[in-house]
Amino acid sequence: MSQNNITELGTEPIRNLLVKYALPGIIAMTASSLYNIVDSIFIGHGCGAMALSGLTIAKPFMDICAAFGSLVGVGASSLVAIKLGEKDYRSAGKVLGNVIVLNVLLGFLVAVVGLVWLDPILYAFGASEVTVTYARDYMEIILFGNILTHIYYGLNNMLRAMGHPRSAMASTIVAVFANVVLDPIFIFGLDMGVRGAALATMLSQTIAVVWQFTIFLNPKEIIHFHRGIWRLEKDITFRALSIGMAPFLMNLASCFVVIIINNQLKHYGGDMAIATYGVINRFTFVFAMIVMGLNQGMQPIVGYNYGAKQYDRMLRAFKLTAICATCVMGAVFLLGEIVPEWMVRMFTHDTELIAQSIVPMRIVVAVMWLVGFQMVTGNFFTSVGMSGKSIFLSLTRQVIYLIPLLLFLPQLFENLGTSPILGVWWSLPLSDTLSAITAAIMLIIEVEKFRKHGMSTGDGHSELTA
Repeated sequence: MSQNNITELGTEPIRNLLVKYALPGIIAMTASSLYNIVDSIFIGHGCGAMALSGLTIAKPFMDICAAFGSLVGVGASSLVAIKLGEKDYRSAGKVLGNVIVLNVLLGFLVAVVGLVWLDPILYAFGASEVTVTYARDYMEIILFGNILTHIYYGLNNMLRAMGHPRSAMASTIVAVFANVVLDPIFIFGLDMGVRGAALATMLSQTIAVVWQFTIFLNPKEIIHFHRGIWRLEKDITFRALSIGMAPFLMNLASCFVVIIINNQLKHYGGDMAIATYGVINRFTFVFAMIVMGLNQGMQPIVGYNYGAKQYDRMLRAFKLTAICATCVMGAVFLLGEIVPEWMVRMFTHDTELIAQSIVPMRIVVAVMWLVGFQMVTGNFFTSVGMSGKSIFLSLTRQVIYLIPLLLFLPQLFENLGTSPILGVWWSLPLSDTLSAITAAIMLIIEVEKFRKHGMSTGDGHSELTA
């Protein structure tokens, strides 16, 4: 980033800055979400409701594999950014080489473990005798290509750290476009079903990796592939894994919660309930990724103005982002409440699944507009260096509130003479509500600190102890 770009963070209108910095993130995150959703749409229409249920079972397993990839990619990209800032290009190149080697080793290990114990893992994640076949067919191919997946995500992180966010975005778009083209060919044209969807995913990632390699093979790039960067170095490995441990653990926690949801749905509602959850989750996921793109745009603006002690600008950036995020997730609420059937039909034409999904859809999206605010608040704390508060807020929604509700509410509904499956569905909006209230309380406390420190000098330029 140039000196002029840095300065504009403290001078340009917040609205203009948010558009400039958030738009690439929104495009990239939306494209990334479409990557998974495309498979769901084609599988739902081409293979049926049970195939969708199998894919829902497989998703937390895929997310765990991705979590191991982020363990390397996120940490290493932070190291690369630091080394580039220090103009230590030799060390930055070594980090790149270590990323490839670590991703190959870790990807191979995860693939072997996954393939050896695939069926027990899938049953533990909520599969039945009917859905395990679909989940197995999908995951076998995904695991065989797991090394490639790790390299794909690792190199995308590297591109962002090198100052090539557009290249990282382009590689994602390339993969999505290839997947859109290949899915119908393999699923319908070659009649490969679920395996065809998985194969399309792997081939699309292969195309993206080849494109990434053309960038890193260019000797004109500051860091690129060359001799002497491929040997694992203890310090680089340790620091990369240490930095990446926090998002890794957060991703694992999220996967663990999905496993509990799947098992509760299987127990009280069967395979069709899991398919319903898969449809709802993918519908909301697209909009959540837009909010994550907004967060990416907000982060440098808030961080810079926090560092510059321009607390009014910092809070305006947060307020505008929170309003936009609330509107985005508000659209989820409106669509899910008003036209739930239309939203479900995007993923399936199975009449039974459509009929069973309408009530759960309306329940799950009931307070979805609060989720946008909660997500932005969590990222706000990250942006000002309060990562502990951000992690805590994420855990409130995914673990602290949700897990007890998932275990308690179905029993309560059953004791009250109501269908226990409703308890599973209602646990989601109740958890969202409680976590949003928690976020609001924490935000009010911190904002008061900012305002007090701002007023202490009258110009918002006093020191703030967070």
